[in-house]
Amino acid sequence: MSKLFGFGQAMPDYNVPVLNEREIRAAAGILFFFALVSFMNSWLLGDFRLTRILVPAFLIDFTIRVVINPKFAPSMILARFATRKQNPEWVGAPQKRFAWAFALGLALVMFYLIVLNNAIGPINLIICGTCLTLMFFESAFGNCLACKVYNAFSKQQAQYCPGGVCEVPTLHASQKVGLGGGAIVVVFLGLIGFTSNHFFPPTQAIAAVTPNQATSSKATDGKCTPPAWAVAIGHKEKWKLHNNCK
Repeated sequence: MSKLFGFGQAMPDYNVPVLNEREIRAAAGILFFFALVSFMNSWLLGDFRLTRILVPAFLIDFTIRVVINPKFAPSMILARFATRKQNPEWVGAPQKRFAWAFALGLALVMFYLIVLNNAIGPINLIICGTCLTLMFFESAFGNCLACKVYNAFSKQQAQYCPGGVCEVPTLHASQKVGLGGGAIVVVFLGLIGFTSNHFFPPTQAIAAVTPNQATSSKATDGKCTPPAWAVAIGHKEKWKLHNNCK
């Protein structure tokens, strides 16, 4: 990847360009951290300032990755530094370009909605949730969900996937979860749910978030009336918070 424009590195033992999976996962983790902080600020506090800064940053980063060269993307540079002492794990570049192009499309939509038009609604929530899910699976599990869709749109099937999953390896006995493992997870989640409902009922959570129910001048002119879709999905109080109608 010595040229300015290019995607992937040619290696003698690989018949397609490749990228370093360790670097990719580190970059996904870096972006996931900042995206999660931004999302929580927007969702819990109704403060979208960080999101309006982060969305253009994402757009620039993924534009450089897809259009110019991943080598020069800021998140990839930071990830390269963080993993510089680790042995590279080479994976196919074509499916990664497809996945990053999808992420670039999401960033463009978010830029149009929240930066240019200051629009707040369910579409933003869906896009943010999708981005967080994709980055989490990439960084935590090395599982590129968007790459799995690549095979449906490309005649050339994905090659050199992380962990050899493209070749569908036979699971070793130590890798199998089994019914016992599944039962442990179910009991654990049930215990967490019981604890949260018992000690922190929803009514207390709402009261903590919106302690002041005084009607503002903004509410009197109808601007703080939640739309039907927000009421239908139980998003009434969050809609008021996000639109400064506390």
